[in-house]
Amino acid sequence: MKRKDLIKKITSLGCILLRHGHRHDLYGNPKTGKKQPVPRHNEIDEILAKHIIKKLT
Repeated sequence: MKRKDLIKKITSLGCILLRHGHRHDLYGNPKTGKKQPVPRHNEIDEILAKHIIKKLT
């Protein structure tokens, strides 16, 4: 999955960028209070992308 597609998906679910990191950005869901790092690679493995979405919802 492309990183930009993953970002669009999690922001549409209500998540926001909390901070930029060197290798990862930290996104959080204000509704649930959960946080999850998102790698800054162009391509993100499908299994990892599904895991990130599941953890943030």
